[in-house]
Amino acid sequence: MRRLGFLAGLGGVLLAQAVAAEQPAPPEGNPAAGKVAAGLCRTCHGLNGFARIPIAPHIGGEHPSYIRHQLEAFRSGTRQHEIMSVVAASLSDAQIADLSAWFAMQKIHVALKPGVDPHAAPEACALCHGADGVAVLEDAPNLAGENSVYLETQLKAFRTGKRTHEIMSPIAAELTDAEIRAAADWYAAVQLEIDPPP
Repeated sequence: MRRLGFLAGLGGVLLAQAVAAEQPAPPEGNPAAGKVAAGLCRTCHGLNGFARIPIAPHIGGEHPSYIRHQLEAFRSGTRQHEIMSVVAASLSDAQIADLSAWFAMQKIHVALKPGVDPHAAPEACALCHGADGVAVLEDAPNLAGENSVYLETQLKAFRTGKRTHEIMSPIAAELTDAEIRAAADWYAAVQLEIDPPP
């Protein structure tokens, strides 16, 4: 059953990439303008994208398309959050592109703790998010160093349908509480540093 979930997930990745190839390219962002706009984000995510509160994800070093898609989802209401929905509602396409460019240019450094075998990473996660939490797909988020409670909350949201995604929803639907906790703990234990903003 779990293998079917992986196949469905991988099929979704290929379909998403094919659809993305057919769509017009998003506007290029201006990192300097994004740095100014990031003043809206710094209280929770930090100016360089290193989260300052445990319920916010680290967003520094994310692929720009991932950041753009999340901001667009919050703006449209397809993804909802009491703070992010309000912040994103006022953003223009250009501001979203600028923020995406700014946070994407941040340099991240990750490391598994000494003695940790990367092959022990949660199989259901590592295919897209990497064993070290650095995403291998451009529209998957980095998970390195995220707070375990944040990760567990997001996985359970996918499992219950509070959040939906063509790949994450079927994968999370098959995860037990113990597997979710193990995945959250694995990525929370990855050491993450983000360089100070330039």
